[in-house]
Order: sequence, then structure tokens, then C-alpha cells
Amino acid sequence: MGRNGVHLVREWPDEPQVRAWLTTPHDDLVREEAEAHGHDGVATFGQQHGPFRRYRRTVTERDGTLREETDFAVVIPWFHWLFGPLIRRSIAQRAPHMSDAQLGWAPPDRLDQRQVRVLGLLAAASLLTAFVNTLFTQTVSFAGDDFGVGDWGRGVAGTIVRIGILFGLPAALLADRIGRRRVVVSLAWAAPIIASLGALAPNFPLLVATQTLGRPLGLALDLLIAVIAAEEMPRGSRAYAISLMAMANGLGAGVAVIALPLADIGESGWRWVYVLGLVWLLVARDLARHLPETKRFEWHRADQSATPVPKLQRRRLGIQMAVAFFGNMLLSPASFFQNTFLKDERGFSAGMVSLFTIVTATPAVIGLVIGGRVADRSGRRRLAVICAPTGALLIALSFSFSGPLMWWSAIFGAIIAATSYPPLAVYRTELFPTGNRGRASYLILASALVGGSLSLLLTGAIVDGGTSYGPVMLALVGGPVVVALIVAVTYPETARRELEELNPEDHTLPIERDDSVE
Repeated sequence: MGRNGVHLVREWPDEPQVRAWLTTPHDDLVREEAEAHGHDGVATFGQQHGPFRRYRRTVTERDGTLREETDFAVVIPWFHWLFGPLIRRSIAQRAPHMSDAQLGWAPPDRLDQRQVRVLGLLAAASLLTAFVNTLFTQTVSFAGDDFGVGDWGRGVAGTIVRIGILFGLPAALLADRIGRRRVVVSLAWAAPIIASLGALAPNFPLLVATQTLGRPLGLALDLLIAVIAAEEMPRGSRAYAISLMAMANGLGAGVAVIALPLADIGESGWRWVYVLGLVWLLVARDLARHLPETKRFEWHRADQSATPVPKLQRRRLGIQMAVAFFGNMLLSPASFFQNTFLKDERGFSAGMVSLFTIVTATPAVIGLVIGGRVADRSGRRRLAVICAPTGALLIALSFSFSGPLMWWSAIFGAIIAATSYPPLAVYRTELFPTGNRGRASYLILASALVGGSLSLLLTGAIVDGGTSYGPVMLALVGGPVVVALIVAVTYPETARRELEELNPEDHTLPIERDDSVE
């Protein structure tokens, strides 16, 4: 199914039940409206609300049978290959015995054409950010060997790169003042170019310097992607959008992982992974051409009675910064030192490290899908409280096990930890008004990086002192346990509530809402 669309033809027996169903407007992926209903049994339906660029369904009577023709076209930037066949199959499998309801793979709310386009572009931008943000983590072990830097030095480098988040502050502040789109497009060009300069680094400090600037720009882009998703998506599909962004993040990071065997080419083979980052300039080009400004920001800027930059609610901000801080205490060193652990303590080659990462991380998609859907349907809090510490414990245990147990604990840890990601991540944008949503997201991200940086330094120092990774990782599980306690006691439930309801500082957005899908 491409831009030219699809034409489906199906024939049905002319029975009263079938005729009644065929000549009634459907309400699933698309809410139909009748365009014509003639006396000769002809019925034609168009799209009243839905994701299609073009849609028409026609029912005619011929030789004692009912002929149904459905012509449609939908544009999903970058991910048409994934969702196009799902949409085609869903329409082709419509039947009288099936209820008109949103499908398991689709968002809980029906999206319109603009929302589908924005979601596709944001997912593509997530590919870019994930690659840039993963680049140093995946290659530091090999670059460290090339430059003669040990675990302590690598841990310090990881901390320095994370402290570079300070370079992302201007982007977050500008996004709240001049708009999300302009800042996102600028970051999409700058992040891969600067990160790719690591390929030219003559020594380890200069490699760290390139990533200290490039990675924070990628992180700033990532948080603004979440802001745009929250502002553009319907109230019942924000966690779904976050889970989709996280899946795209996984694909982007996977590109860096798949490219990792380039490090086996020679002592400096890791440099080719950095060169690969220039491919993501294609995403920057598409964002510049097609990404619109969010309706909420445009309305906020035009609303004369709104406060341009409202005060941050310190309690909400402090709680979320604490969750981000403690939540990253395990995940940051676990991801940063995983390759070193596998290479040094388990004797893995670069190819085996790549295989382990792909095999254990890919199933996390299952958790993201479940987490996004359950968070939108049943609520965020309980899901986060259960899954955050459970997933963390399994991930930590993978550093204590060897053989099949190491692989399986890493796999199930990734799935369960990923299930907690959509409910926790969506809170970062939901609980702050439009005028400072970018700034608040930045401060929360900065807190996460501080927590991760401190645990990186601690882990590197302890391991360099002769302790194995297993006991250190198990001790760091205390961080996610604290997260579960904070969420259980202090977080409100935000599922299916409008952003303006959660943030009265924002006036109600004058946009028609589709409430037909619940």
C-alpha cells in the first residue's frame, strides 16, 4: 500500500443481515459518513474522521450479490512498511460478526490524518535520537581499548558526556518560547553531524568532547519529541504514542548495535559506527519539510490571557525529578557497562556482544506495546509500581548469571522494565502546562542524568577495585524500588484526562475532540 492507495473488492451474499451491515456506516479505524444511498441498493460512504488521505466505500447490487469496493490511501512517514499492511488487513477482514472497535495494534483513540503524519515523523526522529544517544555507550569499550583507557576512565567519560546535558537547556527554553518545530528541526540537523565528528577524534578526550555536545543535543531532541507527542495526540493515546516512540528508539539503537561488528575490523574499526550517523540527516530533511507546529503551542501563543511562561509547580517537579534520579541509577550503568561486562567477564567478541544485545533487547517491544496500551486503558500508576522494580531486579541478575540464565533474565528484565516505561515517561509531559512543558521535561531529564552519572562513577570505581559487576548491579536495584514507592504514594492518575484538565493554567483548546472511541 503506497501513496497511490489500495482498491479492495469483496462480494457478499445478498442477505438481510449482511445488507444491513454493509449499508450502515462503519466506526472503526475510520468513522464513515453516508455520501449517497440510492433506491437501486447503492450506498457510498466517505471518511468523517480518520487517518486516510483518501477514503471511499461503495456497495452495489449485482446478480444477486452485494459488491463492496473500498478505495483508500494513507500516508505514514517512514513507517508505512509496518502499519500499511496492518491497515489493509484490518479493512480487508471486516465482517458482520465483528464489532466496530479499535484494533489491538492501533491506538485506543482514532487518529486523524495530521496526527498520523506527526506520529510517523516523531517516530523517525526517535530513530535519530536513539542512534546518537547510544553511539558512545556502544563504542566506548572498543574506543577505550584503542586509546588505552580502563573502566574508571570510561566511567568518568560516561559521566562527562551525561553532564553535557547542560548544552540542551537552551533548546528546551527556546522550545517554550519560539515553538517546538523550529527547535526540533535545528536539533535534528545538528545532533548527528556533531556526534559523527567522533570518527575523527585523535584521542579519547576529544572523542568524549564530541559526544559531550552531540549526545545532549540528541537528548534535547528526544524530550521535545515527547512534548510534541503529548500535545498532538488524543487524551486516551498519549501513552501509546510514548510506547511507539520508545519502539522507534529501540530500532535506532539497534542500528548502532548491528553496526558494532565494524569494531572488529581493526583497532580503530569503531570509527565507522560514528560515520554511519550521517545517514540520519535524511530524517532531518523530512522534519524540515513536513513537521507542523503543535496546535497547543499555537493556541497558547495566540491566547492573550495566558501566561507565556507560568510558574513551575515545585512539588510536581520535585517528585518527578526524584523518580528520574532513582530510576536511572541502575539502568544507566547496566546499559553503559554491559558491553564491557560481556567482553571482559564473559569473553564475548564484538559480534557476540551485538548478538546478545539484539536478542535480549528486541523482546522489549512486547513490554512497550503492553505498557502503552494498559497505561491508556487501565491507568499508569499500578503498572509502573509493579513493573519498574521487577524489571530492574531481573536486569541486575543478568550480571550475576552466566549461560542461558544470563540470557533469559536479560530478556524478561527488558520486557518487564519496558512495560513500566510508557506510564512513567508520559507523566513527564502531562503534569506541566504548555508554557513550561519543555523546561520541566529538561529538568527531569537532567535529574535522570545526574542519577545515572553518579551511579556510573560508583560502578566504575567499585569494579576497578576488583568487585565483579553482579553485586554492584543488585545493590543499585534499590533505586527502582524507591521509584515504585514514590509513584504509589504521590502520583495522580492521568489516563484519559485532557492536558488542560491536568493543568488549569492552560485554557481549553478550541479543537473538536473525537469521543466516539473509548
